[in-house]
Amino acid sequence: MKKTIWALLDDRMGSVGQAKGIILALGDLVNDEEKKIVYTRWAKLPNCLKGRSLIGVNKKESSHLDAPWPDFVLSISRRTTPIARWIKKQSAGKTKIIQLMHPGNCGLKDLDLVIVSEHDAKKSKGGNFFFVTGCPHRVSKEAIAQATEKWAPIFSNLPKPWLSVIIGGSIKGRPFSLENAKKLGQEIKNIHQKIGGSILISTSRRTGAEAEKAIMAELKGIPSYTYLWGEKKENPIMGFYACGDKIIVTGDSVSMASEACGSGNPVLIFEGQNWLTPKHKRFISSLYAKGYAIALEDEKALMFTPKERLDPAQKIAEKIRTLL
Repeated sequence: MKKTIWALLDDRMGSVGQAKGIILALGDLVNDEEKKIVYTRWAKLPNCLKGRSLIGVNKKESSHLDAPWPDFVLSISRRTTPIARWIKKQSAGKTKIIQLMHPGNCGLKDLDLVIVSEHDAKKSKGGNFFFVTGCPHRVSKEAIAQATEKWAPIFSNLPKPWLSVIIGGSIKGRPFSLENAKKLGQEIKNIHQKIGGSILISTSRRTGAEAEKAIMAELKGIPSYTYLWGEKKENPIMGFYACGDKIIVTGDSVSMASEACGSGNPVLIFEGQNWLTPKHKRFISSLYAKGYAIALEDEKALMFTPKERLDPAQKIAEKIRTLL
């Protein structure tokens, strides 16, 4: 008999993507149900104050959380942890909690499995931790094949090779400076001058209008397919992952870099200057050390070939199977 699993999905799109990657990897082993979680202003309270409760949940706009209770609940962020603990309490302990990312030390004993990236291992003590490189994502072999079939014809009017460029931006307390934006634009242009072809480029809300403008100024005249922040068209990001002969990604997002490395294509990471946090640098170093990516500025970058796809979702699914 299949087990049931509820995925608590809030407004953190990176974490939502991770959760969906895990559910996809579990396949037919479980019946999954997505539970939409909408917050009130009380969600900002520390988890130690919220305990096992629905404090901070907008019950009118969120999905109903009622019996029968699931066999598993997948908690995707710090804010969903009290909700998962509340569900376990209502089920009289029947429901097991799978937690993505370290939620803090309050309530760790309630969590049956805590999935943490290796670059956060030092702070992960006293719980049922399982460590992976990067983070789980939805860029599976099947997703790559489907995206190639869909997007390759759309990009076919552009000369090859196709260089995909995925740009994030500012991190909490650390802006994406114009200097870094110009440097990134120059690095992209330099690679294009060496290999030719076209650019498939995407920016985000965190990039900022001025930084985006500076990057695109450097790339003026180069054949390209753009998905710039605010453009009203279908998001081609899976097509960029699938079709890019090489992928440049900024190092500010664990999710973006992990997804890029999940494509199996060569990934070149832009680190910039005085921008990334120690946590981000530890993460990037783990990708370099295991052969998933290389620094954009490395003199061997254009010759780089990854050893394998980064697929932590499969490793997590195997671990969850032991709980089944």
